[in-house]
Amino acid sequence: MDDLSPLLKDWPVEQAAVGVTDADGTLAVGGDPAWRIRIASVSKLLVGTAALVALEEGAVELDEPAGPDGSTVRHLLAHASGLAFAGNRLLAAPGQRRIYSNSGIERFAEHLATRTGISFGRYLQEAVIAPLGLRDTELHGSPAYGIYSTVDDLLRYGRELLAPRLVSADTLADATRAHFPDLAGVLPGVGNFHPNPWGLTFEIRGDKKPHWTGKLSSPHTFGHFGGTGTFLWVDRDAGLACVALTGRGFDMWAMKAWPPFTDEVLRRYAGR
Repeated sequence: MDDLSPLLKDWPVEQAAVGVTDADGTLAVGGDPAWRIRIASVSKLLVGTAALVALEEGAVELDEPAGPDGSTVRHLLAHASGLAFAGNRLLAAPGQRRIYSNSGIERFAEHLATRTGISFGRYLQEAVIAPLGLRDTELHGSPAYGIYSTVDDLLRYGRELLAPRLVSADTLADATRAHFPDLAGVLPGVGNFHPNPWGLTFEIRGDKKPHWTGKLSSPHTFGHFGGTGTFLWVDRDAGLACVALTGRGFDMWAMKAWPPFTDEVLRRYAGR
């Protein structure tokens, strides 16, 4: 297995762990892949996968009412409900703006718990974490940003996003296309984009410049970064998923460090 540690030497962080996988298995890691930290908003991807399982089970439907008046499950998952980043304040009518919202994800989790009759944490464990064998992944607090995990576990999860087993390929493909594709909005910490494509919790790279992925990344690349200096991206055109954990808050350091790292990963491993 290749060692990615030399690519991290210029990252201004005290500790980092990274890894890259294809659908068949891990290709390379750097740092300690068993290091466990809070993955912040990367948590939302696991919430999205739980939502897809619930959709296929018939526990919820994308266009059923959920959240504020006029909002649906689809609106909540695609950051199109109009809810503010936090709290219950409405900043726009549903479907009018892409407003990144922890509250929207939390409202979805509450809605799913009501529909299934079990807590969201238990549903996540039974529907996603246990079936994928994520041994060191656990929710503590808000589903929008409260999951703790490791590079090892997130690479297992990345393989699920490359070759799904929990849900059908068609269901995952729908979740990773743009919903309400014309909506403009802010990608926090990066910039304001028109449009700002987003799937069902999965942020889509599209033509966004700048972006936290690389210049070589496909426009179809999807994933998420987290405020604790974490990311997970999937580039199905390249057949790769990549994970990074650092524990340093997302800031301009990440926008400088992550894109060249991503480009080097793609140069080394795409189509391997």
